[in-house]
Parts: sequence; C-alpha cells; structure tokens
Amino acid sequence: MPVKKIRIGILSSGGDCAGINPAIKWVVKTALDERVRAERGIHYEVVGIKDGWEGLVQPVPAPEYLISLDPEVVRTWDRYGGTMLGTSRTNPYDPKNDRSRLVLNNIDKLGLDVLIAVGGDDTMGVAHKLGTEGINVIGIPKTIDKDLCETDYTLGFETAVDVITQEVDRLRTTAGSHKRIFVVETMGRHAGWLALEGGESSGAYIILIPEHDFSVDKVNELVLEGRRAGTRYDIILAAEGAKPAGSAEFTREERLDAFGHKMLGGIGEFLARQIEDGTGLETRSVVLSHLQRGGAPCAYDRRMGRYFGIAAVDLVNMRDFGKMVCYRDGRMTTCALEKVVGRLKQVDVTRLYDVERYNGRRTILTPDYAHREESGTGKC
Repeated sequence: MPVKKIRIGILSSGGDCAGINPAIKWVVKTALDERVRAERGIHYEVVGIKDGWEGLVQPVPAPEYLISLDPEVVRTWDRYGGTMLGTSRTNPYDPKNDRSRLVLNNIDKLGLDVLIAVGGDDTMGVAHKLGTEGINVIGIPKTIDKDLCETDYTLGFETAVDVITQEVDRLRTTAGSHKRIFVVETMGRHAGWLALEGGESSGAYIILIPEHDFSVDKVNELVLEGRRAGTRYDIILAAEGAKPAGSAEFTREERLDAFGHKMLGGIGEFLARQIEDGTGLETRSVVLSHLQRGGAPCAYDRRMGRYFGIAAVDLVNMRDFGKMVCYRDGRMTTCALEKVVGRLKQVDVTRLYDVERYNGRRTILTPDYAHREESGTGKC
C-alpha cells in the first residue's frame, strides 16, 4: 500500500513565552515517529516557519524563513524558553497593510497540507480567517495571560507565575530591610490571572486585577490597617490593565500595534505615588515586564507542551481541521477556532476574588458542596 505524504508547517506568533518549544518538539517527534508512521501509513514532513506570520508574508517563499524539522533538530528544544522558531506580532490581515494573499500564495507554493499555529487570541484569529479561506489549520494555545476561552490552560502561564513568585521573594528582603511597600506591576491587559495567581503564590498583601476597579483610598486604608497590625512591609501586585474606579487604563504609548492594541503600563508607578502621598510610607514600584516571559519552561509547561503537540498531530491524522487543542476539566480535548476568537476568559470575581480585601477569596468550597457529598455525585 502506498504511503501517503503530508507536509506540515508550524509557526509561533505573538509574545514569546515558555512552553512553545516543547509543543513544537512534540509535534515533530509525534509526526515523524516511525511506529506511528507504520501504523497509520502516513509519511509526514514538518517545516518550521520562522518569525511567525512574518515568515509567510514575503513576496515569495523565503528560504531564510524556513527550516526543516526532524527529531534530531528539536531533540533539546523542550529545555529552553522562548521560541526557537522566532516570533513576531505581524498581522497578515492588518486593515492598513493586508498581506493575507501572500500568506495564501506561500502556503500553496510551499505545498503545506496543514498549518499549525502556536499562539494566543490574535494568532488564533489569523488562523481562523485562513481556515475560512480553505487552509487546513490547527491551533495550539499559548499566552501567559491564560485568557483564551474554551481551554483551562495556555502554554507559558505556569512558568510566568513561577517567575512572579521568585521575583517577589527577592523583593521581600529589600522591602523588609527598609520597611518599604513595593507595588509590582505584572502583565495582564484584560484578564487578571497572572496577578491573581502570582499574588496568591507569592503571598501578596493586595492584588489588583482588570476585572474589578479599585479605590485608591481603600488601598491606602488596607495598607495602614496592615501597619497597625504590625507588618513591617507590604507587597502589592497590580496587573497592567488594573485601574482605579472612574479611570481609564494606563498606557505607555498611544500608538496601536498591528492588532489594534495599545501598549499598557504605568499603573504600578501611579499607585506607588498615591500610596506614598496618602499614607506617608515609603513606596516603590517594580515593573516585571518581559521577565515574566523569560526563562526555561517549568515542569508543567514542558508536560503541557508535549500533550498539546501530540494532540495537534492527532487532529492532523483525523483530518479534523479548524480546531484548537484544549485542556478542559482535567483532560485534553478540542474546540472550534470560531469559539475562541474574540472572546476572553477573565477572572470570575464573584467566585475567585475578595472585593473587600483586594485579594484571592478566603472561601473555596461552594454552598452546594455538602449536598454533592451526601448525594454521592462526586467521581473518583
């Protein structure tokens, strides 16, 4: 029986983070596994496309943007952060510079049967549009913001939380030495998952998220309350998209990127000034910025990258395109890209956030917990 040949293209787009390389590695290792090929009667070839969508908007397929991937090439990739293929924030469908036709032409010229895109909402949006134009696309979720709908996890998040925790641990020594308050600004444009879970992990005193506008007076009141209780210093975490009630988001630049986003930043510095002026306590701000994206992937991101990569190849084998692989309710699954694009998964304030303490909830078990236990509806 003749062996069917399928050529897979893979790229990473948007912000870099830990977990991308493990996903790419396991797409390659799974697709080119000899046993899998023998069982399925399919011969795969995997082509890495460098610098995200930038690698596909060239006038002709540019060799410098392409790399042939095999198990030996990607053997050690899962140990490293960032993306070995490179990335960019290029938008082929940018209304001011639409180059989508170049992408379609290059996919055709390169003979790509399938395109796997690793990225966040913007990347999935481009992939979905290509899918509506007849391209076989599959998405792998990646964003440290963990704000993609339909999946409980996105690559890079847990490593970024680890970084926040480590950096706050370092700040504690200088904060305690000088009796200072530190306001730590994290990423998180519209979703506060990084600030919330990073703050919970590091034991931050106050956590401010985009989903709930805060009162500066209340923040100052909480700070003074802590000092009266005997605290020597405090750590406050604020997502870049957090803002005082009645105020707009803080921006570093008004210009928009190719996907129409402003560059946020400045809430940490603003809040530090407000706290110092309002309480008289020495307050400093620290912006973690791209530190949160850097470093080697933690164990969880290495495993999840593996699972997402394998699941993506499963979709190729089943010829089930226009999907994003997902992790939901403790298992790997998939969803249609159209269900992901344009929707954000934000923190459920009612369930997860204490609006009085400006911190994570101190109640976890829901009111129906006892009823579920008595009725035996829980599953082992």
